[in-house]
Amino acid sequence: MRTIDWVDDAIEIIDQTALPDRTTVLRLSTVETVVDAIRSLAVRGAPALGVAGALGVALAARLHHDEPQRLADAVERLRTARPTAVNLARGVDRAAARLAESPSAVLAEAVALRDEEEAASVAMARLGADLLGQLCPPRCRLLTHCNTGALATVTGGTALGVVVELHRRGGLESVIASETRPLLQGARLTAWELDRAGVDFRVAVDGAGPFLMARGRVDAVVVGADRICANGDTINKIGTYAHALGARRAGLPFVVVAPESTVDPATATGAQVEIEDRGSAEVVSFAAARTTPAGAGAVNPAFDVTPADLVTAVVTDRRVIRLDRGEQI
Repeated sequence: MRTIDWVDDAIEIIDQTALPDRTTVLRLSTVETVVDAIRSLAVRGAPALGVAGALGVALAARLHHDEPQRLADAVERLRTARPTAVNLARGVDRAAARLAESPSAVLAEAVALRDEEEAASVAMARLGADLLGQLCPPRCRLLTHCNTGALATVTGGTALGVVVELHRRGGLESVIASETRPLLQGARLTAWELDRAGVDFRVAVDGAGPFLMARGRVDAVVVGADRICANGDTINKIGTYAHALGARRAGLPFVVVAPESTVDPATATGAQVEIEDRGSAEVVSFAAARTTPAGAGAVNPAFDVTPADLVTAVVTDRRVIRLDRGEQI
């Protein structure tokens, strides 16, 4: 099933904030509900955000096609709902480029993007499984971070799509899913998807990753990305950089899997990317219970930057770029 889709003149998504306890489908019929779903992480993951942005423009075009200023405001709210992942702005811009034609043309463009992301997941799974099969034969023990499966795309996935393809081929021994504080996308979402796929996995606290690598419990690290800069710097969920450092110290491959739509040649390096800070509430409390002294603040970057020289390879739906061999994005 698609985790985001256009159904009967509205957007339907699996609510990622309800997992793993409940599988809830949200029906988004206004631009405001789409923006809220993006900001609350009911829909998240770079490719899924691109599709959400494009479908959001299609929804806005249908609702406000005869109100130019309101339509323009809606497009801008969608485009800026979250700042870091390049796919959201690209999806919005791609659909908005057809606003002068008709609402139907905008929807056709958004649906085309959805279909392209589905096809990209299939291609990434194949290319990534081929690469990891070469890097850590005969059966890989992988560590992954955050959530990069169908929930983060439309179907299939990026890094997790590669994991499942390796499992299908018999080339996967086990997976360690780091929990991904503070919102536990690994513990809640990746574990849910791995369980459904029948993959042998364990959940580990984020800080355990480098130690487990050093102790020989991991053969390679495979992660997704929210933006890949022109020099190969990778923007991904906070904690990725630490795993990359651990992998380098342990002499392990560190592989990034993301569609071409996540590669951003217009941004030279990770230093130029705005990193979203989601405020203190997610850090100073857990499940509505305060875990810090009253009045304590927090710094809460949602993403970090992994320098290109720590990345072994970038796998997209079109190519494998071996950064460790000097190949260029």
